[in-house]
Amino acid sequence: MESDNHTAYVAGETLAPLCTVRCCGLLNRTLAVTFMVCLAFAIVVGNVITLTVLMQTRHSRTPQCYLKVSLAIADMVVGVLVVPFSIYTEISLMVTGTPPLWYQGVSKASLGGVSGPWQPCMLMGPLFAGCTFVSISTIFFMTVERSVAIFYPLHKDALVTRRRILFLIFSAWAGGFSLANAPLILSNNFTLEYNECSRLCIYVPVLIGLQVPADTNILLLFPAFDFTLLGGTLAVNIMSFTSIRRYSRKRKLLLSEGADPGTGGCPHRPSFSDIKAAKTIGILTFAFMASFSPIAVFVLGNVVGYTWCKFSFVAFWILAGSSCCNVIIYSVRDQRFRKGLSLLFQRDRSHAHSENS
Repeated sequence: MESDNHTAYVAGETLAPLCTVRCCGLLNRTLAVTFMVCLAFAIVVGNVITLTVLMQTRHSRTPQCYLKVSLAIADMVVGVLVVPFSIYTEISLMVTGTPPLWYQGVSKASLGGVSGPWQPCMLMGPLFAGCTFVSISTIFFMTVERSVAIFYPLHKDALVTRRRILFLIFSAWAGGFSLANAPLILSNNFTLEYNECSRLCIYVPVLIGLQVPADTNILLLFPAFDFTLLGGTLAVNIMSFTSIRRYSRKRKLLLSEGADPGTGGCPHRPSFSDIKAAKTIGILTFAFMASFSPIAVFVLGNVVGYTWCKFSFVAFWILAGSSCCNVIIYSVRDQRFRKGLSLLFQRDRSHAHSENS
């Protein structure tokens, strides 16, 4: 059996994990539940505001808006389903003191050959992983869409069409959830369970005896996919920012010579909104890379054989917390979003005032 809050499987059966008082005591669980409730509230409210603002603006049918809506939906699923499930489980453990029947998985052998209860983690684990992959893919597509507007401003409407964007969104959701279920599809040596360290449903290998399955490296598909897309996103952002800087230098040079930048050598310049959007997406990329890096380190260490209880909680919940970052970044960086946000609250205040009068 492995140590400190890590479930062990012997001969295919699940044994209860060792849990220290420091990790699973009443105070620790209370603080964890308080944090989860605040995070779920921030994720849901933030993304509902984002969707409302995006849908009420006149730019709601642009390709960039479609991608932002897809990203907000993926983030909101985390706040509506994944985080509340962890809250429910932690409160159940606090109130009853005993884990539910499905907790940590139950084998048929331990139930006398009868099938055990449905394991909710078989839904929540792939749901969290799938939404994470959808978010990464969507940010990559947003970066590519903005780079097309910067490199080919005269042809962006022909290259970036509504049909193509909708196809990319569909491929992001289909591919993301297919990858999230890859360990279950490609191997019979993995299961999903609620982990007392991370307080989330995660993949764990089934140990036969004390032997780790040979195909444990399948879990490396997750960080490999994420770092590949995030690396590609970073590369595209660097090229876009280089082009923007080159254009800005050329524009300043033409202005210093008294020439019109629009007719003096910069006829195919990107618009100010395209440049601003590219910078906003660049900030989104860096924020997501910062939130994903700890979980990548945890997965790599877990495959090698390390068990980091405290670090797993920090890593997983930093990643979950990134689901409420979009509305903050949009509010700071996107002038159209700020304008739509102010109009939304002004409308609510005027509606409340009319009802009171």
